[in-house]
Amino acid sequence: MMERSRQALGLLLICLLICLRLVSAFHRPPPGRVIQTAFEKPRSHPQQVHVSVAGRDRMRVSWITGSLHALSLVEYGKAPGQYEASATGEGTSYLYFFYRSGKVHHVKIGPLEPGTVYYYRCGGIDDEFSFKTPPATLPVELAIVGDLGQTEWTASTLAHIGKSSYDMLLLPGDLSYADSQQPLWDSFGRFVQPYASRRAWMVTAGNHEIEAIPILYPDPFVSYNSRWRMPYEESGSTSNLYYSFDTAGGGVHVVMLGSYADFNSSSPQYEWLAADLAKVDRRVTPWLFVLLHAPWYNTNAAHQGEGESMRRAMESLLYGARVDAVFAGHVHAYERFTRIYDNKADPCGPAYVTIGDGGNREGLALEFDQNHRSVSLSLLREASFGHGELRVANATHARWTWHRNDDAYATVRDEVWLTSLGASGGCGVGRAARIARASAKLEL
Repeated sequence: MMERSRQALGLLLICLLICLRLVSAFHRPPPGRVIQTAFEKPRSHPQQVHVSVAGRDRMRVSWITGSLHALSLVEYGKAPGQYEASATGEGTSYLYFFYRSGKVHHVKIGPLEPGTVYYYRCGGIDDEFSFKTPPATLPVELAIVGDLGQTEWTASTLAHIGKSSYDMLLLPGDLSYADSQQPLWDSFGRFVQPYASRRAWMVTAGNHEIEAIPILYPDPFVSYNSRWRMPYEESGSTSNLYYSFDTAGGGVHVVMLGSYADFNSSSPQYEWLAADLAKVDRRVTPWLFVLLHAPWYNTNAAHQGEGESMRRAMESLLYGARVDAVFAGHVHAYERFTRIYDNKADPCGPAYVTIGDGGNREGLALEFDQNHRSVSLSLLREASFGHGELRVANATHARWTWHRNDDAYATVRDEVWLTSLGASGGCGVGRAARIARASAKLEL
């Protein structure tokens, strides 16, 4: 009798362990199939439409036409089919070996009212689109996703984002994964159009955007710079690879840095960053975020140390400005760190988040280094596809959530509330800002 009881208990324990494993385990999905989209309308019709912010009350509408004679014209208004205003812009094309792009149009429109839906058409063609401008004040919701690509997992990620109430999408590099196959840039533009034509997409370049080939095609970022024009001129930058902008009426300042542009202390990017950060008045702008591609802190085995040189060059600028959080891509996994400065936990440093898990064709970076020197600073890490949502609720608090993709729904896997360093008196933001301004003057 005792023997049977022990056997029954043993079987019960085994079943319990199996059930717990089934509940807690998560199957790491393989890379998804690349989805290539076709365009079946006449060559004069707009395709690959996307919008971006271009100043305090302006938006830039960008699109491509197969016809080089199409008009760079946007008509827009607050009701469907009723276009009260119009604007013209520029149209260019580029050559990449034997590939000739269509005509790439960029038109800045405005002034626009905040938190308002506008209906628009491009080039005088009756294909109507609509977008909503960001809100005038906090709260504001930012969707953040890196290393997007155009796969089945990308489609799942974007579908999950589309179900949220986001006001703007931020992408820290690696967009199309065209990797010199220029038709994939066209396919990507069509792939994201249903989302990028409705909300502002603010992007920065990753390594997959470089596309330079020594001797044969030495100029980098030609496709990216031609297709994805960002407000670099509006923010005093000389390069489309790094820029900044405000949103929510100036309640949030976002800096987009270029991991693959020069960043040493004598570089144009460094000098621009120092001057840009020095202009931010944290009494008016309580939130300050930075996006870049190659992470400065990373315990994943993939891309180890690739952001270290940039960190050493620029980290003190971000720390002096009391940046609230830094979001990176490049590593195809999710990882969130505590607030850090110079490889040590620091309550006045930025929180660091790697969000390079949008759905790229290369798959996930599955291996984390359990003995990495930064492992004690890493609060959560997981190799799964997903996206993040940053809801800046007010001048003092913001809620960050990471949504892991599952087949049918996005699972909230991580959640944390951030307190603004600009609104906190504990980190001496005023003194730090004065030091940053003085440093910028010395550098310039």
